[in-house]
Amino acid sequence: MQLLRKPASTPPRSAAKQPAHQHVYEQLRTRILFGDLAPGQAVTIQGLVEDLGAGMTPVREAIRRLTSDGALKMMGNRRVIVPELTANCIEQLDFMRQSLEPQLARLAARHVDDALLDALKVEDDALNTAISRGDIPEYLTRNYRFHAVLNASAKAPILEATVDRMWLRFGPSLRVVCGRYGTLNLPDKHADLLDAMNRRDADGAAKAMAEDVHQGMLQIRAALSSDTSH
Repeated sequence: MQLLRKPASTPPRSAAKQPAHQHVYEQLRTRILFGDLAPGQAVTIQGLVEDLGAGMTPVREAIRRLTSDGALKMMGNRRVIVPELTANCIEQLDFMRQSLEPQLARLAARHVDDALLDALKVEDDALNTAISRGDIPEYLTRNYRFHAVLNASAKAPILEATVDRMWLRFGPSLRVVCGRYGTLNLPDKHADLLDAMNRRDADGAAKAMAEDVHQGMLQIRAALSSDTSH
């Protein structure tokens, strides 16, 4: 049985040829990030080996790294699972994201140039097209890429890496949100953020990012609460 489906596109990571273990890690990481492994869905290690077409050793190494990142949890019987978010986890993630991501946006606004604005607009235009088409995989990918491009431009690698690991915690649940609400009802503060970036308004960019983060986490909370109430 096919366990995983390749996303519409992949995050903007290095295109250089990677060692086998890194390639497997990136594959599995991407599929967790975009909800192709759903929260609460357990899969066997052997199943991942077969589906990824990789050896047992690189798959185990990828699982070890992703478990350390909090993106996977080891179960009995050689199984792994994407952890489901609890209300407490959502509260913590909301707090951490609102503490870190607005600061990255603020720093990015201080380093903004035409190339960055163009790159962000490319991602946002593609995101808006995905929304209008109801293309959930492409929406999830472009939303992540928009944030990743912005965060990378902040020139704050410790904050950027911390935020990227957090996305592995809540990213799979964004697929649940899309399934619950569809793409047309998703919050989008990117226009406000782009406007602030165009004006080189660091505080405005931080405010727009804080609102974008909070709205997104509210929808995750609402979608997961709705699922558990049935």
